Amino acid sequence: GGGRRRGSFGAGGSRIEIERNVSQARVVIHTARPGIVIGRGGSNREQIQKLIQKQTGNRVVVDVREIDQPELDAFLVARNVADQLERRVSFRRAIKMTAERTIRAGAEGVKIMVSGRLGGREMSRTEFELVGTVPLQTLDAKIDYGLTEARTSAGRIGVKAWVHLGNARDQAELLSEQVSRPSQSGRRTGART
Repeated sequence: GGGRRRGSFGAGGSRIEIERNVSQARVVIHTARPGIVIGRGGSNREQIQKLIQKQTGNRVVVDVREIDQPELDAFLVARNVADQLERRVSFRRAIKMTAERTIRAGAEGVKIMVSGRLGGREMSRTEFELVGTVPLQTLDAKIDYGLTEARTSAGRIGVKAWVHLGNARDQAELLSEQVSRPSQSGRRTGART
């Protein structure tokens, strides 16, 4: 079977997929900045490959795939907020600006939640920003979820993001409409003659 892990490795990395078979393992790294992961002339990729081979003793193929729209990847949205918090940007500004950027990229809705000693306060609390709609009570909605942590001088702040990418049923209907449209128009012209 194939495993799926999420991790941050300073190169806009969102997730790592591992596919195993008898002779070898295939590691697929999904990243917003493939150039950093691959390295000059593929040097970084080879290093990663050798490191995994050494640890597992199996043949490993490392594949790097680019994430076209990092603003729509929930883990990268959460990571972006966490990076801003680590740079001492105000949490309200960080979640507001990031949410707006995600909506501009074409999301139907986004919710970003931060939890911890916000602004270095004594008491930990939870704050969130919600733009558009994020229906969590339906199986129809296509929602990506990401979780990460910001390490600040006051302690760790948890960052969660939910990105609503549209409804699965709406996308299926749109696709079937596009497929059936030519045949419908053909039928109409046939009826007229």
